[in-house]
This record gives sequence, structure tokens and C-alpha cells, in this order.
Amino acid sequence: MTEPFAEGADYVEFKEIESENSLREFVAGMFSWSPAWMKALFGVRVLLAKALRLRTAAVPRFGKLRPDDVGFAPGDRVAFFTVRAGEPERYLVLGIDDNHLNGYLTVEAVPRGFRLGTIVHFHNRVGRAYLALIKPFHHLGIRSMLRAGAARGA
Repeated sequence: MTEPFAEGADYVEFKEIESENSLREFVAGMFSWSPAWMKALFGVRVLLAKALRLRTAAVPRFGKLRPDDVGFAPGDRVAFFTVRAGEPERYLVLGIDDNHLNGYLTVEAVPRGFRLGTIVHFHNRVGRAYLALIKPFHHLGIRSMLRAGAARGA
């Protein structure tokens, strides 16, 4: 499933949450969640990304994502990620590539819920520095995304 993407990774973290939602509902709920503080953090990220000359310097589009909008075929887009692999109701691997790192967000159905993974492969020191800077905010965002995805009716 997601193991090939974690092979040789420089950073790997997984968090789990209980939920009765389907995988599509969970992913749609995660990406439909966009409080003002998250949008502000992405605004700050734009400045950081420009300073570091990253390719992914734009603010992602925020908005409501419906479960039917969640694709599983490689190349499909889900929010600002590209689908790398997936199998409906089992798992989804989303990726983003830049000149400093390749990052993957994985979502796996587990008994009674979901496991959300962050997998990062650094290309250079800029990738390491970037993750060190955003890591406290990343943890905050991931925890909130988990809760948003797990909420009923997400």
C-alpha cells in the first residue's frame, strides 16, 4: 500500500483516529476544513517559499470538497496534491514534488478509523530546514485535519 513511498524516507509520521466515515468522506472532510488561521499560515508559507525559491510558492485553493470529488487514479488532483496511488475504501497516497523535497500524505483505512501519514524525502539542506520551520504548524494542522475528516457528515 503506502510502504513503497516510505522506503528511504527522511521523515515519516503516522497518526490515527476513530471514525465511521468512508475513506472518501474522511478525505473530503480533511480538505474541506480551512479555518482562517490555516489560510494565514499558508500566506506566511508563500513568503517563505519565495525566499527559498521553491516551485510550490502559491497559496492552495481552499473550498468544500465533496466525497465524489476524491479521485483514486494516479494523476487525479485532490486539493493541491496529486494522487500517486489509491484504492477506494482502502488507501490513498497523495504527493507533492518540489525542488527541496517530495512529500506524501497517506490515508489508510484501519479497523474503526483511519491512519494519516506524512512521508518526506529531502533533496537538499533546504528541505531539512523547511521541515524544521513548519513542523510545529504541521502537527497542529494534521491533528485538526484528522478531527475534520472524522467528523460525521464531513
